[in-house]
Order: sequence, then structure tokens, then C-alpha cells
Amino acid sequence: MSLKKKLQNDELTIGSWLSFGYPPIAEMMAKVGYEWLVVDMEHTGIATNEMFQMIQVIELSGCAPLVRVGANDALLIKRAMDSGAHGVIVPMVCTADDAKMAVDSIYYPPRGSRGVGLSRAQDYGLGFERYKAWAEEETVLIAQIEHYRAAECIDEILAVDGIDGFIIGPYDLSGSLGHPGNFEHPDVVACLDRVTSAMKQSPKAGGVHVVMPDEDLLRRRVGEGYSFIAYGDDMVFLAEKLRDDSAIVTELLNNG
Repeated sequence: MSLKKKLQNDELTIGSWLSFGYPPIAEMMAKVGYEWLVVDMEHTGIATNEMFQMIQVIELSGCAPLVRVGANDALLIKRAMDSGAHGVIVPMVCTADDAKMAVDSIYYPPRGSRGVGLSRAQDYGLGFERYKAWAEEETVLIAQIEHYRAAECIDEILAVDGIDGFIIGPYDLSGSLGHPGNFEHPDVVACLDRVTSAMKQSPKAGGVHVVMPDEDLLRRRVGEGYSFIAYGDDMVFLAEKLRDDSAIVTELLNNG
């Protein structure tokens, strides 16, 4: 079943995040069981050609490639989709108008105004009609809820036709409330509760990023009803492993 169909059925789907622009890492992560991987083009130094190659290896490994674009920008969305992304995550969607702008950018006319060109997605010019039909049915568009204003407008955002679901950006959301990284602050908790409550009233998929690997938190998010969950990040996985193993190396060197 495609990622789009799973989102429409509100079935649990778990993916992860890619912050390194290195295709072999993307390939490794695509082969360990994640159903989708997000190439992060907002907070990283990943270049467009690296994104292109990462999308290739993710898809060829049987995993759905998504791109978190750098902004709600038609050009950035078009480049990601023409490179073969199955969909995009759009940051800082704070209003229904923001959501409508993203929908307009990702769909071809007459539904939207996406520019029509030929690249990898269209089989390098040999499969445009086939891709056009696929894109109309299978394109995934996720609104990132990462500001308190977005939480206030969550019902209107999810009501926009073409939005398949949302994913919370926990760090920016906490930052917008003046408490960056403090997810236990009462203001942040209340804001998250507002989003969770709206999710339970909407047929659209609710998502969250469990950035720091934590099995208990992952299971709790599943229990809360989130169905589109990003778990970890290639950078964080490596950083945690290096941190943990460095203690062993330091101990041996100090005792040597």
C-alpha cells in the first residue's frame, strides 16, 4: 500500500530524517525498515544535486522519499517533486492560506499551478502522462506545525483540500513560545495538547518527530494517536553512538 493510501486510512507509518547529504547513508537507512525518509533541505547543507541522488537511492531501495523543503516556495517544491520525491513537508504552515499556497504549488493545473517540465520524476521525458496520473493520486503533502499560531489555526489548516496531514516541529514550536527545547514547559504542553485534540477530531493524519531516539516516547506517541511519526535522524543516530562509545575509548586510554 502506498504512503498516500496509508495516510488516508490513518494507518501507522514510521519514517526517519536525513540531515547528511550522503546517498550511502540514505540507502542504509532505507533498507532497515523505515517506510519513508525525509531529506531535510531546510536546516542542512544538502545541495539540490545531493537531494536528487538521495531520492534515487531511497526510492530504489523500496522506501518512499519525501523532502522537507526550505520554505513554502513554489520553486523549491517543484524541484523536489521533479527530482522524484513522493511528496513534501512544508515548514512553518501557520494559516489556511499558507496551506492553500502549498497545495497550489505541488499540483499541476487545473488543480494547482505547478510548473510543467521534464526530469527524473517524468522518466526523463518518456513518461509524463503516466507521472501526471500518478502525481494526482499519490502526491503527499504534509504541513509542518511549528508555531503557536499554527496550533491556533490547526482546524482550518487540516480542512484545506490537498493537505494529507501534519507533523509537529517540536523545537520551533517550543521556540515560538519563548521556550526553545523545553518540551515540558506548561505553555508548550498546552500547545501540543491543542494540536493533539484537533488531530483526534480530524480525518487527516497527525504526525510528530521524535528527534532524539527514545523507545518509550515513540510508543507513547503511537498510543496518543499519532500515525505519521518520524523517529530519529541520521545525524543524531551517529552523534549518540559516537558519544556513547567515546566514553569507552576515554576509559581505556586513561587506564592504559
